[in-house]
Amino acid sequence: MLKEISSYAERLREELIDFMEEHIYPAEKEVEAYLETTENRWTIPPIIEELKQKAKRQGLWNLFYADEKYGKGLTNYEYAHLCEIMGRSLIAPEIFNCNAPDTGNMEVLIKYGNEEQKQKWLTPLLEGEIRSIFSMTEPSVASSDATNIQTEIIRDGDEYVINGRKWWSTGAIDPRCKIAIVMGKTDPSAETYKQQSMVLVPMDTPGVEIKRPLKIFGYDHAPTGHAEVHYNNVRVPVSNLILGEGRGFEIAQGRLGPGRIHHAMRAIGQAERALDLLIDRAEEREAFGSNLIDKDVVRAQIAESRLEIEQARLITLSTAHKIDQYGAKVARKEIAMIKVAVPRSTLNVIDRAIEVYGGGGVSQDFPLAEHYAHARTLRIVDGPDQVHIRDIAKLEIRERRNKRSKITVN
Repeated sequence: MLKEISSYAERLREELIDFMEEHIYPAEKEVEAYLETTENRWTIPPIIEELKQKAKRQGLWNLFYADEKYGKGLTNYEYAHLCEIMGRSLIAPEIFNCNAPDTGNMEVLIKYGNEEQKQKWLTPLLEGEIRSIFSMTEPSVASSDATNIQTEIIRDGDEYVINGRKWWSTGAIDPRCKIAIVMGKTDPSAETYKQQSMVLVPMDTPGVEIKRPLKIFGYDHAPTGHAEVHYNNVRVPVSNLILGEGRGFEIAQGRLGPGRIHHAMRAIGQAERALDLLIDRAEEREAFGSNLIDKDVVRAQIAESRLEIEQARLITLSTAHKIDQYGAKVARKEIAMIKVAVPRSTLNVIDRAIEVYGGGGVSQDFPLAEHYAHARTLRIVDGPDQVHIRDIAKLEIRERRNKRSKITVN
C-alpha cells in the first residue's frame, strides 16, 4: 500500500502541476524557436530566467533537498512525486532549480563542503545565479569502473595541479557555468578506493579548456549541453579540495544515491506524458476505416504502457521510502534496480507513442524523439545497466546466503 504524502507536499504538488500547465509547456516552443533563430545557441533564452524568477517567488524552488535550511523539508518519497511532474518537460527541472548536475553538486557541498566552499559556491547555486558541472567520466578509459579514472590531482606546495581529459561534463558550455567538481587521482599507490579525490575548479581558471560540445543522437541540448573538457596544468589552492584526499569515492556514493531517484522519477514523468500524447493522437487519427483509438493493437499498447509505468513508479517510490528510513547504503540493491528498470519501461512507452505518431514521432514537431534520446541516455548515466545488474545479482545472492546461514545455525 502506498504511503500518503503530507498535506504540505500535496499542496506543492498541485501548485507544480498548475505551474507546468500555465508556464512550462507553453514555453517549450518558445525556447525551441529562440534556439533555432539565435546566432549563438549557447545563450540563454530569456523565458528561462523569467520563469525561474516566477517559480522562486511562488516558493517552487530547491524542492529537492530535505533540510529546510537549504530546501523545502521534503523526504525523498515526497520529492519523488514532485520530480515526476517536472520530468514531463526537459526544460522544467532548471526552472525550479532542481536540475542535474547542479542538484548533485549542491548536495556534495552541503554534505562535504567546508564553510568557505559553501559561501563561495553553494549560495549562488541555491539562488540559481550560476551553474556547475561534475567532471568524472573520461574518454580514454571505461569509466563505468571509476577506478580507471586517470586524471591527476597532484599537490605542489599550497596548490593542486590538475591534468586530465573529461567528457560528458553536462552544462560546461552554459555561459552561467562557473564551477566544476573534478574527480581524479591524488595517490595512485593508495588502496583502490582511496586513490581518488574531488576538487573544486572555477571554470575561468587558466588551463580549463572546453574542447567541443557533444551531441546525443544528434541533439546538442543547447544552451546547457554536454562537453569534452581538458584540464591542462590547472592550478587551484589546496583549500579547494573537498572533504580530504582519498575521499572521492565516498563523496561519489553520497552524491549518486538520491540522484538516481531523481532520474527515475523524471523518467516516469516522461513516460506519462508519452502515454498522454499516444492517446491524444490515437483519438484524432483515422486509418483503414476507423480511429486508431478503436483498434485492438493500439489499445494493447495503451494497456502495456500503463502496466509498465505503474510498475516503475511503485518500485521507485518503494526505493525512495527505504532511503528515507534506512539510508542510501541500505537501499543499494533497490537503487540499482530502479536504475535498470525505469529507463527500460520509459523507452518502451515512448517507443509505442512514436509508433502511433508515425513520421511525426521521430520529428522535431513533437517531444517524443528527444525524450527517447534522453531516456536511452539514462541507461548509461550514473553507470550502465550491466554494472547495476551485476550488483543486483551479487546483493541478491548475498542475502540468500545470509538467510541460509541463519537457518543452519538455528
